[in-house]
Formats: sequence, C-alpha cells, structure tokens
Amino acid sequence: MQKREITGLVPAVVQDYYSGRVLMLAYVNQESYDYMLEFGETCFWSRSRNKLWHKGDTSGNIQKIKSIAFDCDGDTLLILVEQTGSGACHLGTFSCFEEKPADFLIADELYDIIRDRRDNPIEKSYTNYLLREGLDKVLKKVGEESAEVIIAAKNDSKELLVEEISDLAYHLLVMMLLKDVSPEDVRGKLAERRK
Repeated sequence: MQKREITGLVPAVVQDYYSGRVLMLAYVNQESYDYMLEFGETCFWSRSRNKLWHKGDTSGNIQKIKSIAFDCDGDTLLILVEQTGSGACHLGTFSCFEEKPADFLIADELYDIIRDRRDNPIEKSYTNYLLREGLDKVLKKVGEESAEVIIAAKNDSKELLVEEISDLAYHLLVMMLLKDVSPEDVRGKLAERRK
C-alpha cells in the first residue's frame, strides 16, 4: 500500500476480501489513512465524535486490511478487509447493508464459517471434528458424498439430489480450506475458462 496525500474527508467503501461483500461505508482523513498504513487495520474519522475511530476497539470486530485502492479521481477509497468477529455493523450483522448475504454468496459465507471454526473451535461442532481428523477424513467424505450424488441423480427425487449436492458442496469447502483454496480462486478459474 502506497502512501498518498488525502485532502479533507474521503469516503471509504469497505469490502470483505473473501466474499466481495460490501460491509460498510466510512470516512477517512490523512490521520486515519496513515494509521491504516502503519497498523494494517481499518481506522476512520468519526464525524459524529469528531475523532479517530479504530474499527473494533469497542466490539473487538477488527478489520485486517488486505488492500487499499483509490478510485480514478483519488477521492474515494476501496478497502478490502478480513472481517473478524460477528461482522462490521454495530447492529451485530456481518454487513451494514443487509442482514443476510445474497444467495449467490452462500458458498463464501459457509467458507467463512468453516474458517472461523478452524480459528475458533466450538465443542461438538461437526466442522471441527472434520478439521481435527484432517485431510484424509475429509477426502473420504468427499468421495462418499460424490457417490451419493451419483446415486441420487439416477433416482427421480430432485429433493434428495439437492440434499446430496449440498452435502458434497459443504465437504468440498472444508477440503478447500484445508488446501488453502478459496471460493474466489474457483470463481477466478471459471471466469478464465469462460473467456
């Protein structure tokens, strides 16, 4: 991230690095921008309190910066972050713009939950069980679920087929996390092939 001069307050759109979901809009001045470059976490200028606001100081839901980009005019920022905790909104939701993500982002949301289980294990969580057992167990489940999808596809029950595809998708996401492959990586490859 390259240091730049900021005049006055500029809007900053904060977007989740993993899902692309817009989390919030805030304002940045030179002081808050310099703070972000130094510490790698979002910091804004609070217009209501008239002071710096390090996101997460109160809630613990800090935003780790992955990248900062200026728009073509240099008067708006796009900040890609790794959102921690329950989310960006003071109301307790992941995004300030809607309570639930759009359906097309469900894979990203589930991937984020699986990653959170890895980082913050929960007792009796099936995801944590799989993560503890490791790659061989997860690959076995991927194989089993693949076979169940094939069998369901040969039958006439769409409902059963959807259930089995969903099970396979979940286990694939667990495998992807273990192998450091994100939904964005897959989307990128699909987009490349589409071209």
